[in-house]
Amino acid sequence: MTAHAAAQAVTEPPVVRLQASGRWVGLGLRHVWEYRELFYFLIWRDIKVRYKQTVLGAAWAIIQPFFTMLIFSAVFGRLARLPSDHVPYPLFCFAALVPWTFFSSGMLQAANSLVSNTNLLKKVFFPRLVLPAAAIVAMIMDFGCALVVLLAMMAYYGVVPSLAVVTMPLFLLLAFATALGAGLWLSALNVKFRDVKYVVPFLLQVWLFATPIAYPSSLLDGPWRTVYALNPMVGVVDGFRWALLGAATAPDRTLVASTAVALLMLVSGAYYFRQTERTFADIA
Repeated sequence: MTAHAAAQAVTEPPVVRLQASGRWVGLGLRHVWEYRELFYFLIWRDIKVRYKQTVLGAAWAIIQPFFTMLIFSAVFGRLARLPSDHVPYPLFCFAALVPWTFFSSGMLQAANSLVSNTNLLKKVFFPRLVLPAAAIVAMIMDFGCALVVLLAMMAYYGVVPSLAVVTMPLFLLLAFATALGAGLWLSALNVKFRDVKYVVPFLLQVWLFATPIAYPSSLLDGPWRTVYALNPMVGVVDGFRWALLGAATAPDRTLVASTAVALLMLVSGAYYFRQTERTFADIA
């Protein structure tokens, strides 16, 4: 290369070509990693906004599952006298509400993450996947607060966890995968169909009673229990109770079914999200 050509190569700015992706696109996880600082900022922003100018602050993370536990204990524990796998019913119920609240709040926030950040979508380029993912990860603080109350209840009832407690993060990861998979589908659909925001609370209400929170999944037996476990939160709730309380409903083939459906939701949701994200800035 001559001196003139070398000087010209140094002074000329690099050329960046923007080209539309093909019909099938990758997940773009490398770009998500490159924007990890933005991911951390969004998590911290969501946490601060949630508790800014609130009277009770982080106590809201405890109030919702705690009062739900009181209502379920009165209706299903005392009146209906549902079984609780030889665990005190309030503890049985609250141990399920802790991961459920993390999942439901995370999925709801993820579903609204795109429409609530319209200005950011239209002005700045970044991998859109970080918005629903950050919205769910921000719920870890609420989960931690509720978990402290659960541990206090376990001490009150004299329940000591076994070595199985070390598997609890795996069930939390399964809850995260389920929330993210559903959140990716709903957030992408919410941009195009704004009535999705009315569907999500109804969906969560139905999903709540389709999950063994007020009752044990051991009420079902045989192949019906495996079909029931196609709800990924069945594996999460049963796993939490087994890991923390030593409940009789130990993970078995139902956990395999729950994990498989959660992964299917996550992968399909990620690909649908990536296929439609090119239109987010135009129609948001």
